[in-house]
Amino acid sequence: MRTIPALFALVAPATMLAQGTSKPVRDWRSTHEVAIVREMNALLALPNVTRDTASLRRNATAIAALMQRRGIATQLLETKDGPPVVFGELKAKGPAKTLVLYAHYDGQPVIATEWQGGAPFTPAFRMQRDGKWVDIPLPNSGRLDPEARIFARGSGDDKAPIIAILAALDGMKSAGQTPSINLKFFFEGEEESESVHLEQTLKTHAALLASDGWIFCDSPVHASRQMQVVLGVRGSMGLELTVYGPSRALHSGHYGNWAPNPGILVSELLTSLRDADGKILVKGFQDDVLPPTAKELAAARALPKPDAALRQELLLGGTEANDALLAERLLLPGLNVRGIRVGNVEGAAANAIATDAKASIDFRLVPKQTPERIRQLVEAHLVANGWFITHAAATDQERLSHKKVVRLTWGAGDAATRVSADSPVATALFGAMDELLGKPILRVPTMGGTLPTAIFEHTLGVPLIVFPIANHDDNQHAKDENIRLQNMWDGIDAFAAIFTRLDHFWPSTTP
Repeated sequence: MRTIPALFALVAPATMLAQGTSKPVRDWRSTHEVAIVREMNALLALPNVTRDTASLRRNATAIAALMQRRGIATQLLETKDGPPVVFGELKAKGPAKTLVLYAHYDGQPVIATEWQGGAPFTPAFRMQRDGKWVDIPLPNSGRLDPEARIFARGSGDDKAPIIAILAALDGMKSAGQTPSINLKFFFEGEEESESVHLEQTLKTHAALLASDGWIFCDSPVHASRQMQVVLGVRGSMGLELTVYGPSRALHSGHYGNWAPNPGILVSELLTSLRDADGKILVKGFQDDVLPPTAKELAAARALPKPDAALRQELLLGGTEANDALLAERLLLPGLNVRGIRVGNVEGAAANAIATDAKASIDFRLVPKQTPERIRQLVEAHLVANGWFITHAAATDQERLSHKKVVRLTWGAGDAATRVSADSPVATALFGAMDELLGKPILRVPTMGGTLPTAIFEHTLGVPLIVFPIANHDDNQHAKDENIRLQNMWDGIDAFAAIFTRLDHFWPSTTP
């Protein structure tokens, strides 16, 4: 652990209502938009592919320097063989609640040739013209079109909230404001590679990380473009499987209808796990599911409904479960096929029976389900359906002794988490954001994706809420990842409101 001292402290806070706290920050931002984008571009220019520890350390050092310039006492929490966590702390004057803000600075791998311009780490400033994204120059000063976007790996996932947090502090300083709560910052460098050192980091630095709650500044806003507070995430469990056919490829005319076909076998295996409407058929799978409460169901049904627009955009003639609402489906566990590989198709197709078939699937879990229990249930289901299971390459004897052989390779998995809407941190966040927006912010019981929130909850025992700012169409994990400027500007306003008004809405006693 290396300590970087704070260089200066923010000035004393001003006492004013949220309307007064947000407007000065917004006014400051409107005159500093180009400078904010340039600072963002400098951070995006640092390659951040997960597991590239040398590049990730350069990111950590750069982020620490940005925090240091804002007067944040900054530490690099070192891990063996991994990138450091960038930790910072900014204390309020006098007793106050403590909030930790989480983001990650690592990003998914890239295939540069697939990106427009072929340079994922050379930030591009673009506008959409006639349905295409075209490069435009970044001016030296003035206001920027809020629909312009910055294209680069890490722009939406997840460097945007880091820059927005720091810009909010800049705007507050200019307006003579300081946080009314103690702030801690936890910027991780392994989120995209399963956070392998995270649990140990949390245990080692538990005292340093003591707080009243965490806000995860990851993922996109609602598909309606509205800001949202997300109270939970689904867990996940990945599975790679291989089924075996003949030891060598066989002529499909000479041996078809006789030799077991791994393409058929893998299809039968997958359809035994779930039906066409997404219902999971594994015995006992639903036993551990904690059903959503009536309040959570009502909250999901009250959200804007982008379903019809999404079906149009994605060219879907219908969706699962008789066009059930997306928001409701995310409250349920799921099983998704990530990929299937067997033989070849089109011009490379051959009249042959392949030697094996592979499939990659992921389970999405809801509260009370655990990855360990899912593994037990799925393996029992396969055995009951006549499969011999191995966790290593099948031996000749195993293949000779069993008609259906499958090799299973399980991922580590993450459990689901969900915070009550009545919890103090949720109540305070709702209040601060409702005040800023002048209307209720979207209250989402659960998002569909998975974040490492379970590790924090189980290790530190604190509530975690997701507050994303990235645009819903930011292409995270894919080519041409981007951040829409208006989402950045909204994030700056929101963080300033949270930093200055959260204490006002924090309940004096736990409900």
